[in-house]
Parts: sequence; structure tokens; C-alpha cells
Amino acid sequence: MYKKGFLMFAALVFSVAALAANKQYVLGVDGLACPFCAFGIEKRLNKIDGVTEVQVDIGESVVKVTLEEGKPFTEAQARQAVNEAGFTLRSYAEAESEAGGSRAN
Repeated sequence: MYKKGFLMFAALVFSVAALAANKQYVLGVDGLACPFCAFGIEKRLNKIDGVTEVQVDIGESVVKVTLEEGKPFTEAQARQAVNEAGFTLRSYAEAESEAGGSRAN
């Protein structure tokens, strides 16, 4: 019985650690006005090594980028990708993944 409980606890700990391992970045982007804009920036950001998810909020002009653990995503990379997609990077902040809450730097 203890062994089964321990295994369940260990599985829970490892699954939470895996979710919290991904890094999330929040980009303020000027010029987002329509779904076509969102598609263009998603397409460009998804070309960056390690990007696992891109979420675009057109109304707030915010793009959330999630990366694999250990993969870099610098402000210079973000600025280049946003510029290549035809937009202007207004802000760049690193945040914890949604599993751990959000914390802007």
C-alpha cells in the first residue's frame, strides 16, 4: 500500500516539474489588427528552435511564446522575428509557465 502511494506521489511530482519546466515569454507587439496578422507572427515565431506554442491576443496586442526547457529566447531573437513578420516589438518579458503562475521580469 505504501509503495503504491509513493509511486503515485512520485508521478505527480515529476508531472508538475515537467509542466513548470517550460519557459514562457510575453511580447507586446504593435500592429496586430486581424487574424491574418496573428497567423503571420505565429508562423514566424514557430520557426525558432524550441518554440512549442504561440498564443496571440489581437485585442491586447500581446503574444505569448512558450519554449522547451533549456532553449534560449532572447529579446534580440524576439525583435528580429517580430520585425521579419512585419510588426514592432513594444515589450519583452519572461514569465513562469501558466502551471506556476505568472511573473514578469
